Amino acid sequence: MGMLSLPGCLSCGKKKDFSLTSEKDAHSSDSDENLERGNWSNKGDYLLSMVGYAVGLGNVWRFPYLTYQNGGGAFLIPYTLMLALAGLPLFFMECSLGQFASLGPVSVWRILPLFQGVGVTMVVISTFVTIYYNVIIAYALYYLFASFQRVLPWSECFSWADEFCSKTKLVNDCNTTLNGEIIRANYSFITGNNLTCINGTINYKPVQFPSEQYWNKVTLQRSSGLDETGKVVWYLALCLLLSWMIVGAALFKGIKSSGKVVYFTALFPYVILLILLVRGATLEGALDGIEYYIGRQSNITKLMEAEVWKDAATQIFYSLSVAWGGLVALSSYNKFHNNCYSDAILVCVTNCVTSVFAGFAIFSILGHMAFVSERPVSEVVDSGFELAFVAYPEALSQLPVSPLWSFLFFFMLVLLGLDSQFATIETLTTTIQDIKPKMMKKLRIPITLGLCTVFFLLGLVCVTQAGIYWVNLIDHFCAGWGILISAVLEIVGIVYIYGGRRFIEDVEMMIGKKSRLFWLWWKMCWFFITPVLLVAILIWSLATFSNPTYGSVLYPAWSTAVGWCMIIFCVIWIPIVAIVKIVKAEGTLVQRIVSCCQPAANWGPYLESHRGERYSHIVDHKKRKEQEIPTVSAFVY
Repeated sequence: MGMLSLPGCLSCGKKKDFSLTSEKDAHSSDSDENLERGNWSNKGDYLLSMVGYAVGLGNVWRFPYLTYQNGGGAFLIPYTLMLALAGLPLFFMECSLGQFASLGPVSVWRILPLFQGVGVTMVVISTFVTIYYNVIIAYALYYLFASFQRVLPWSECFSWADEFCSKTKLVNDCNTTLNGEIIRANYSFITGNNLTCINGTINYKPVQFPSEQYWNKVTLQRSSGLDETGKVVWYLALCLLLSWMIVGAALFKGIKSSGKVVYFTALFPYVILLILLVRGATLEGALDGIEYYIGRQSNITKLMEAEVWKDAATQIFYSLSVAWGGLVALSSYNKFHNNCYSDAILVCVTNCVTSVFAGFAIFSILGHMAFVSERPVSEVVDSGFELAFVAYPEALSQLPVSPLWSFLFFFMLVLLGLDSQFATIETLTTTIQDIKPKMMKKLRIPITLGLCTVFFLLGLVCVTQAGIYWVNLIDHFCAGWGILISAVLEIVGIVYIYGGRRFIEDVEMMIGKKSRLFWLWWKMCWFFITPVLLVAILIWSLATFSNPTYGSVLYPAWSTAVGWCMIIFCVIWIPIVAIVKIVKAEGTLVQRIVSCCQPAANWGPYLESHRGERYSHIVDHKKRKEQEIPTVSAFVY
């Protein structure tokens, strides 16, 4: 990475400060406050984009399962506390950071050049995640199209099924009485001789629901393991292509186009959830499912288990999408005096309420599934892929007019996934814009489409017969420790090196002066509670690490090595960039480190009109650069 070739550079990380020009592209309009970078057309575009980014697939397929597993309604206590102690403080910090500087997740580290690698790590992780996340959307698209049939293809054991496929339990053998003696016999012998099984002695065959076999045998054409790559599943590849075409079409004008699309993609899932909840609540067995979700009597004793608190903190952390770079990128297009404080609270509360609401919709129908199949609810409840593509489709197939309910559910999954994907791609394009603004003005559409094309090609490995193993592997490694490491360094760097008090003054330049009492809670969280919680989660995650598995399938040893290489590739930019910054600085080693721990000379509000006395030096610095520096290197923030 190259830096400005500044003769007599006094500080680390001095970067090009692009002056305001009248040149605009589709990303900006005449009504924008920032004509160069552009702004959201209105507050609604921003809020819905943030809600769409935060509310994703995990709200539907992970939170309800964690609630059921960790004491029902009692789980909401640690969940709410972790929202207040860990999630909201980081969320508010990132929104404020992006809005203050009007810069993306890499360039915003003008605030602390030594830590600019943290921003690079966020972007690299987002790149890995966006490759496999669109594959999940492709799965949902495939099921969406498969729902356009009178009879859902996974509703029964059709030609693709084997002998283990069944919607009900199959008796293998049992004890019975024959001629006064108790014998063990297979079930065909017992039924053939009009005998009956003795209660408590029945042994059932291992069976699979039709939806499970359809998922593995038809949708994925799943191979035996990661070693057996197999062929590209052509219909999944087409669905992946379609999902990337949708993303590219929605983002071809950046926030100006995506900000309008989210009015549908962010709001309509709530309509579908409400429809599914109303339908589910009218079904037999729905109450049993809801009782499993929140518990007739919540298990308060679960709160004594550390695992419950760890699950609550982890779910809050990931569901809010903090430390991915997206919050900084989306907030960077806000007008300077936007109230990012109220926005952060609104989005966080909406995200958590959505999770709780989705749980009722999911478990009411799973309760009906358990009732119909005569199984306990615990046997039909699962999380992740198994919930979204096995358990819930099986439950939907048992409803009247099942294709309609199936279409609505998978349409909801597609919309939830696309919202998050829009923001992730916008994070990458924002990073490019900050590095090469003139190029993005001229080539925004080709660059956006080029990114989508490259990610489609990289994602093809995830739609092979071993694709689901790759998806699980990337998720297991990249979406874990790298994000936690970035979050810890982010909050420590801003609060303890840049200065928490100085950061609060920056925020007050945007939202106005606040009382000491107002800041008391945020100071407690930023300075102590949140960093401690994040470090605890990181240590816990490392201490409880286990090799990835998919169901009962074990991964080969080389795949674990690949996973470690991916996470190392994500976080290695933190020390690399820090070393480069120190080498490029001047003075003794100590002086270089100290200078790199100071904000860059051009750190501050993007527009001169917002800088005030605190950042008035930026103007003089810019003029001096324009006189002294004729050229810059390619990698400048």
